[in-house]
Amino acid sequence: MRDPDAVTGAARVLVLTRPGCHLCEAAVAVVAQVCAETGNRYETRDITTDADLLRRYTDEIPVTFVDGAQHDFWRVDPARLSAALARH
Repeated sequence: MRDPDAVTGAARVLVLTRPGCHLCEAAVAVVAQVCAETGNRYETRDITTDADLLRRYTDEIPVTFVDGAQHDFWRVDPARLSAALARH
């Protein structure tokens, strides 16, 4: 079965962030490293640009999603993220 990410170019990992958030910067660095190693794409989204995201995730950022499902918040464990990306 072909990897849908390879066909569509869609990012498998999403990181919700907020400007000035040191935890967000650390999380994005880990996600970037893991995605580079695994050949997956990621994207970030600033929650301050979306009132619904801001309301839902203010106290949990950074929040990471893998394939649309919430994976983690606050910190990203590289081994756990790699394992999640390998499952699909």
